[in-house]
This record gives sequence, structure tokens and C-alpha cells, in this order.
Amino acid sequence: MTRVGEVLPELVIEASVRNIVATAIASRDYQDVHHDIASAQERGSKTIFTNILTSNGYCLRYVTDWTGPEAVVKRASIRLGVPNYAGDTMTMTGTVDAVDPGPDGELVTVAVRGRNSLGDHVTGTVTVLLR
Repeated sequence: MTRVGEVLPELVIEASVRNIVATAIASRDYQDVHHDIASAQERGSKTIFTNILTSNGYCLRYVTDWTGPEAVVKRASIRLGVPNYAGDTMTMTGTVDAVDPGPDGELVTVAVRGRNSLGDHVTGTVTVLLR
């Protein structure tokens, strides 16, 4: 049984150039600031950075790594903060915020946070159904 306040184990994600480029391409985001360092710098960025689809995916992965394959993602609500630049490391943390039992299982909401050297890159909640 899942309990409110339960803390999830940390997940460290390396923001390598290869990882940022690969995840941008995989999510069909061809915006040059996610794969071309010179273009990102021309637009005022330090270097390339993670796109929002990848950040959302990291939040979902973080929670489903904890729950296992039986969980069904029901909802995700995230907010971006500081950029997640290539060469940095983001640490995902989370805490169970709510548990609602139902006929199909527990509806569990986890508050998630992805933090790098600049501060919070992504914060939000992910709700899953645990059967």
C-alpha cells in the first residue's frame, strides 16, 4: 500500500549533448536550439538544452520506474523553470502527494522535481493508477 509522504528514490540524469539531441529528434522537435550549439548561442543560450517533451517524459519515467510496469499514467502536469543545459546533471526527486483508493486500484499522485546546478528545471505532479 502506498502512503502519502512516501519518498521516491532519486534518479540522476546526465544532460549530455548526445542525450539532448537524441531525445529532441525522438520527439520530432527539430528546433535548432536543441541540436545546434552555435544556433542556441546566437539566440542567447549558453548551449543546447532539453526540450519540454523530454522533460515531461523524464517525469513520467521517474514515476513509472518507481511503480513498475503495472501502473497506468492518468495525468501529468509540469512547469518548466531553469534550462537543462548540455553538460549539466539533473536529479529527479519525488514524494507521494495523494492516494485515492478505488475499485480499480489506487490513484497515486506524486509531486516531482528535476533540479540541476541552476535550480529547478521541472516541477509538477504525475498521477498513476496502481492496480
